[in-house]
Amino acid sequence: MINVILLGPPGAGKGTQARMLVEERGMVQLSTGDMLREAMQSGSAMGKLVAGVMSRGELVTDEIVIGLIEEKINEAQGAGFIFDGFPRTLPQADALGKLLARSGHKLDAVIEMRVDDAALVARITGRFTCGQCGEVYHDVTKPTKTPGICDVCGSGDLKRRSDDNEDSLKQRLMEYYKKTAPLIGYYYALGDLFSVDGLGEIDDVAAEISRILDQGRD
Repeated sequence: MINVILLGPPGAGKGTQARMLVEERGMVQLSTGDMLREAMQSGSAMGKLVAGVMSRGELVTDEIVIGLIEEKINEAQGAGFIFDGFPRTLPQADALGKLLARSGHKLDAVIEMRVDDAALVARITGRFTCGQCGEVYHDVTKPTKTPGICDVCGSGDLKRRSDDNEDSLKQRLMEYYKKTAPLIGYYYALGDLFSVDGLGEIDDVAAEISRILDQGRD
């Protein structure tokens, strides 16, 4: 079993690489956003707690997110876990480390997807996504074969995020560098950090990530 964290600013390609790991290796993607939505729909005790917090407009605490992750780890069967959107801060990283140890798991790799900010802005402002299957496209580097139609599922529900513009992206990058970038030093000190070029071709990035994960199993 391999457990991995993908680190990188918005638009670095974490979601795309996570989907490829799920498809090719049978890993389980633990997305904070997805878990919160699932919990609210489940009607479970944790779900009711999450729904109450969000209905009041409050932020979901680290303890709640860790609880959701622990539930998923205990339930899921797979070749390992991909942590998507968590941890974002140093206290969350500490909490995740304790959770993995408590559950009899370990973290095999933290992969930093390095990017150039100017190139990232160009990538993000041209990005759009299929609302049905989640496939990501780009006006220049990955347009749909048929304009307005998803190549994967055939849906015409193609969307652009309202905050995929230069000003919003710069704000999101600032938040990342302030809160999440310190994790790079944290995991480097633990000997868990590996870096890849997040702006490379998708298949090249995937190959490098696979090399890192397979190297860790030798």
